[in-house]
Amino acid sequence: MLIEKIKSYICSVFSLTQILLNIKKMDAIDWSNLSFGYMKTDYNVRSHYRDGKWSDPELETSEHINLHMAATSLHYGQEAFEGLKAFRGKDGKVRIFRMRENALRLQSSCHGIMMAELPVELFEEMVLLAVKKNARFVPPYESGAALYIRPLLIGTSAQVGVKPAKEYTFLIFVTPVGPYFKEGFKPTPMVIMREYDRAAPLGTGTFKVGGNYAASLRSGEKAHEMGYSAVLYLDAREKKYIDECGPANFFGIRDNTYITPKSESILPSITNKSLMQLAEEMGMKVERRPILEDELATFEEAGACGTAAVISPILRIDDLSENKSYHFSKNGEAGPVSKKLYEKLRAIQYGDEPDKYGWVTVLE
Repeated sequence: MLIEKIKSYICSVFSLTQILLNIKKMDAIDWSNLSFGYMKTDYNVRSHYRDGKWSDPELETSEHINLHMAATSLHYGQEAFEGLKAFRGKDGKVRIFRMRENALRLQSSCHGIMMAELPVELFEEMVLLAVKKNARFVPPYESGAALYIRPLLIGTSAQVGVKPAKEYTFLIFVTPVGPYFKEGFKPTPMVIMREYDRAAPLGTGTFKVGGNYAASLRSGEKAHEMGYSAVLYLDAREKKYIDECGPANFFGIRDNTYITPKSESILPSITNKSLMQLAEEMGMKVERRPILEDELATFEEAGACGTAAVISPILRIDDLSENKSYHFSKNGEAGPVSKKLYEKLRAIQYGDEPDKYGWVTVLE
């Protein structure tokens, strides 16, 4: 009996110590100066696909995955992921932006590389659980930071031979992040490198799979070394049309028109989809169509858009092979249309404006 009481006391002391350490850790976070990087949080959530069905969600504190060395994700690229964010509003409530769209896009990726399709309802249940269990890591209102949510789906079957896996693991982890580009909402230079392609025509460019990002690493690092924030890729077939930026979709503004590329190799950005709808409601014309590189010279503003950056205004685009440069900012500031779209979307995400579109899920 005495031993049990001692054990209980030790556990209580340990729990209290852990709580105090956690409070100290939270106090030490400089919310306004977070980078876009990984920080350990309390829990991740996992589900496993075996024998043709998904398991119930499981909470996990470990940051590691026990993976067989012959797993299809390691050898044949059966891996897909998503990215979405949660925001804390002025009212203290936490809002998750367009998680159903992310669930549907993950299903598209599953179909594209023949992985077991994750039900939308399970995706949403696990996102909500991951955010609730890590709610203390949602940055404060007006800190400029957000809680980044990373769903990941991998093939785990041990096999040698190019064929789809029979077993999969789906997990979600979260981490507080600052701006994707260190400059924040400031125009940055981007570069066209004709010697590199992001994705092949009729390939995996429309799916959010790791291979597309691996293909962009060399050109991306080269661009950073040269002082550019990102690479703007041309279409891989003809090298005539704008495709997308390494981490984001592209858009241009001209004559009260929002223009964004249409291509068989572009990831359908949920942020871009949202901006197109907002632009229409602001009285702008919206065009999604092929954009010739030469048309860049006619744009009044240009930007990259995606979950991580929302909008990253473009200062200029240099085409090194052709010795051309296209400029979009005369005073080093974002253009008025980009700024208005950025502020409108952010206001919806933080709950500063009513969500009449049904884009936001508010945690109770």
